[in-house]
Amino acid sequence: MDHYYSKEPTSKSNEQEIKYIINGRNFAFIVDNGVFSKDRVDFASDLMLKALLEEDIHGSLLDVGCGYGVFGIVLSAFFDIDCKMVDINSRAIGLAEKNIKLNKCKKIEVAQSDSFEAIKENEMYDVIVTNPPIRAGKKVIYDIYSNAYNHLNVGGAFYLVINNKHGAPTTKAYLDDLFGNFEVLDKKAGFNVIKCTKEG
Repeated sequence: MDHYYSKEPTSKSNEQEIKYIINGRNFAFIVDNGVFSKDRVDFASDLMLKALLEEDIHGSLLDVGCGYGVFGIVLSAFFDIDCKMVDINSRAIGLAEKNIKLNKCKKIEVAQSDSFEAIKENEMYDVIVTNPPIRAGKKVIYDIYSNAYNHLNVGGAFYLVINNKHGAPTTKAYLDDLFGNFEVLDKKAGFNVIKCTKEG
């Protein structure tokens, strides 16, 4: 059986549409088998989105492990940003492209990519977000952290959400080492929404 970190899911496709309301705005997402959180926008992503909507999001944004496109689509609706969304899962990428059209989004680019594989060396962003793929393992997740630092403009921010039982304490220590700072924007039911800023 495949899982959401599979490159080419083999589970039988069964597309459905779900609704999502945040800060009084309505969104619709086409979801499918073989992608992360196909029944609803998951608790952790919702928690992080609510925290992000309180932030000053501007410039260019990269969503790593975008799934069917929740972060990029919602943030582009609330903020004037240029957005790129990447995911290893081909089915997720196809859904993200459909959901961009469904939600009438502009200035969003989508690419299939194993973590930062499809991101050019000189590609830089003002904001990078991720709900890291825990099932992919620690090496993949920590590669996302280090690559996020390398692809952030000075003054840029990296946001992620992670549960205590999935390694939040060690993630905080690693990010504090890497960025020289971290801030917990919100914490609920064991999940931590973390922000790191790339200093000059």
